[in-house]
Amino acid sequence: MRTHHPNRRGHNWLVYRAMDQWLERCSTLIRGHVLDLGAGEAPYRAFLTSLGDRYTTVDWASSQHRIDVDIVADLNQPLPIPSGEADTVICLSVLEHLRRPEAFLSEAGRVLRPGGTLLLQVPWQWMIHEAPHDYFRYTPFALEFMISNAGFAVQSIAPLGGFFSTLCLKMNYFSRRLIRGPRLARTIVSTGLLPFWFLGQSMALLLDQVDGHRLAEAPGYCVVAIRRPPPTP
Repeated sequence: MRTHHPNRRGHNWLVYRAMDQWLERCSTLIRGHVLDLGAGEAPYRAFLTSLGDRYTTVDWASSQHRIDVDIVADLNQPLPIPSGEADTVICLSVLEHLRRPEAFLSEAGRVLRPGGTLLLQVPWQWMIHEAPHDYFRYTPFALEFMISNAGFAVQSIAPLGGFFSTLCLKMNYFSRRLIRGPRLARTIVSTGLLPFWFLGQSMALLLDQVDGHRLAEAPGYCVVAIRRPPPTP
């Protein structure tokens, strides 16, 4: 799978490649009614639709990347979705933008049936983005604590790369921010930098293999969690 993610460019394809690979590994967990919370432009629509029986996008009306979504909702508030409605909940690059992340996770658990799957991704070593609505970064320990408290059993927390991926991406984003001038000049400079960006990211993929603790300085994390059954009275 190679998505046409709207943010995927020559300087950052590394992290989106890692995301694609993680979702492919999780493909057997994606089933039934799939709720994409914070869907934005729904770049994984085709992939998720091919696996589930029904695909529903949810996002707020003010999202700067919003397309026409099925359900418009403030993700900081209770969701207008019945309890146990979904078999799979997808939440990609959303949790850092929420003022009430723990309330959102509780809502994600509520709309999932018991035994349903939550697939969640967040950045870690990443720049501020979509300012001023960028509130938090989460360690793996915070993710496990918060998601477990919301009624899930955390199955795995995987890094989206390691130290060398993080370093390469930061250098690429920094070099891209230095590009100035008229549009034609920016295009020429960016085109000239493409081979260096490609080589750096390719080398980072190899060098990350010797990073024995990729969780420590990853660009981001991906979580698989299962909705626990409610406690018996």
